[in-house]
Amino acid sequence: MNWRRFWAVLICRNREFLRDRSTLTWNLLFPISLIAGFAFAFSGPGLDLYKVGVLGDVNVGPGSAFFSARYIDFISVHDLSVALRKVERHQLDMLIDPAGRRYWINDAAPKGYVLERVLRGAEVRDSSFRKQTVSGRGIRYVDWVMPGILAMNMMFGCLFGVGYVIVRYRKNGMLKRLKATPLTPLEFLTAQVISRLWLTLTTTVVVFVGTDQFIGFPMHGSYLDLFVVFAVGAISLISLGLIVAARTTSEELAAGLLNLLSWPMTFLSGVWFSLEGVHPFLQQCAQLAPLTHIIDAARAIILDGAGLGDVSIHLLALTVMSLGFMAVGARLFRWE
Repeated sequence: MNWRRFWAVLICRNREFLRDRSTLTWNLLFPISLIAGFAFAFSGPGLDLYKVGVLGDVNVGPGSAFFSARYIDFISVHDLSVALRKVERHQLDMLIDPAGRRYWINDAAPKGYVLERVLRGAEVRDSSFRKQTVSGRGIRYVDWVMPGILAMNMMFGCLFGVGYVIVRYRKNGMLKRLKATPLTPLEFLTAQVISRLWLTLTTTVVVFVGTDQFIGFPMHGSYLDLFVVFAVGAISLISLGLIVAARTTSEELAAGLLNLLSWPMTFLSGVWFSLEGVHPFLQQCAQLAPLTHIIDAARAIILDGAGLGDVSIHLLALTVMSLGFMAVGARLFRWE
């Protein structure tokens, strides 16, 4: 090895990185903003491990050892049918009625079993709490989390499959050569959207069908309705990726921006856990993410048997986002 040539290339690459102010700034700001976001999301004396719905006023049980237990988030609920559905869907670990001295858990939920033991231990002097059976078919955690995983996989494929690829085209000069042809920006972007759309939907269908053969997911709604939700959702995510690719010339910066979009959506859209009990501000922010509407609509169709009319709010939100993202992306797009 010639150490002079090695040193020359090393210095050249370091100068190239340091002179790329956007990438340098991003590498400093992204981890800081991510840490600050998690600090705000999980601020407080400690992270609550369990979510218990309380019919009526949360403060109805003062003096009870169970209601004073740490790491349990007691959430006030007033609609019994809605609360029971949340217990079935693993959005609440337990539902308790202090006035009626009864409680509900999902027998397939490990957290529900632990809370039942805690309740029995705390109320050892007064064992009048009666266990109630949750109506309806029990939903496993894997059944609940599956739509989120499919949607998350779609998100990464759409954002990076469009945003990162177009930036690479611009960097290696391919877009500059296409500019000399009669091809218009609208034609180019439309072709990118359609190409990524059918690839994303095909892989999603293959993953769903393949895993269903081994696990056996419940399906109470229509497969066609579910396909429509994923199609509209994929278009919105692809359109969001076009905004990142509109003018970015650095692959490092593009990767950072795409991570900035994808990781907050992953944690705040209910992929792995329910947003029940999360800070209200974060719940409102989650409604601005396309992934939230995709997951909520897919779960409603798969687990609750909802139709397109029942999830029309989510479809409308995704459609508006798609049109907005597409308009901004087309407006900002530059060949070079």
